[in-house]
Amino acid sequence: MFENLCTLPLQADVFATALHPTEPLLTVGLSNGLVETFRLPPSNASEDDADADADSSVLSDGKGMVDTVWKTRRHKGSCRCLAYSHDGQAMYSAGTDSLVKYFDPSNGKVISKIAIPSTTSVPDAPTLLHVLNPQSLLLATDSGALHIVDLRDGAPGEKPAQTHFPHSDYVSSITPLPPSEESTSGFSKQWVSTGGTTLAVTDVRRGVLVRSADQEDELLSACFMPGMGPKSKRNNGVIAIGSGSGVLTLWDKGSWDDQQERIIVDGGKRGGESIDAMVRVPHEMGLGKKVVCGVGDGSLRIVDLVKREVDRSTNLRHDDMEAVISLGFDCGNRLISAGGRTVKVWEELSELQGGDSDEDLDEDGDDEDHGGESNSKRPAADDSDDDDDDDSEDDGVEEMKRRAKRRKEVQKSKLGPMGAHGVLGFEGLD
Repeated sequence: MFENLCTLPLQADVFATALHPTEPLLTVGLSNGLVETFRLPPSNASEDDADADADSSVLSDGKGMVDTVWKTRRHKGSCRCLAYSHDGQAMYSAGTDSLVKYFDPSNGKVISKIAIPSTTSVPDAPTLLHVLNPQSLLLATDSGALHIVDLRDGAPGEKPAQTHFPHSDYVSSITPLPPSEESTSGFSKQWVSTGGTTLAVTDVRRGVLVRSADQEDELLSACFMPGMGPKSKRNNGVIAIGSGSGVLTLWDKGSWDDQQERIIVDGGKRGGESIDAMVRVPHEMGLGKKVVCGVGDGSLRIVDLVKREVDRSTNLRHDDMEAVISLGFDCGNRLISAGGRTVKVWEELSELQGGDSDEDLDEDGDDEDHGGESNSKRPAADDSDDDDDDDSEDDGVEEMKRRAKRRKEVQKSKLGPMGAHGVLGFEGLD
């Protein structure tokens, strides 16, 4: 289904990625605090080139270039999180120096920064950043706090407007729910989060609304799939949740007490590899209601949510050793995977071959050329933040390995003798 077009090596382990909503821009946050933005080639051949095949990829024909727009030492320690605003005009990063920085995505220059509050004497490091709507930036931390930062004036306020604790452990994923039919803004005001072994629904105005029962398996990743649901609510939508034991569970929107379906993505007697990242395949690609799962062994699995099965005909691998930490589709519907010290760009195979898929494909590649600084391959040295520190290596890599080890220990302690996918998982039976 997908073919790897290029592999982008990085200077250190990647902890976070962000994709511009309308331009082929990819930003990465690394374990050494570096933040770098790359410009990918347009997804299709230029319309001005009369001899070019309109269905061929610029990357696939060897003519494309991946350029560095800018890079800077953004944080002392590691950069844990990145997020673009909805219109791509602003960007935010958060690091283990307990700072959130608001900066210009075109050149990386910092406009303002705020300190992440902590309820203890120890600084609280971030785990996730997510721009929910033009007014709300969600910030999750190691302590399990979920801060809502007000963006009403265009920049983050000096301190969070609200703080909630939806889970007993750190928040591992945030998935916005679509706005209601009565919404006048058209932006999300509720979201589903996972943390530890529970799922929660939170409203930006009313706080935590629902917490699920203990799932006895760590919940790590999630995505929303519209147009699915029970017969009475076919277009309600479902949430797909990836777990630490390789099982993908489906939850009907509005029925948050417990999961409705289970799909084994990676099996094993003691549980499979963790599903650390997940992304929905865009509807415009005409491939059906499918998600791509990034697995702890470095592989990518494509799951058909309608058929409730994993596509075994594809064998996609991001890395032989490192887990996939993030997945996303750029504005040209190319799949971007990240993990270890590499980022990979994938394109749908039928497009590369110039063939037609079963459904009409909607080519949305952004072919604009924004000259100026964004086309320079290396920025001037003075682009760095004033807290530039070349020796500021963080223990972030060790922290991620510790969490992965803890996930395995939690799985082993909670799974019965037949593992996560067995039936006779009762205590005391040998």
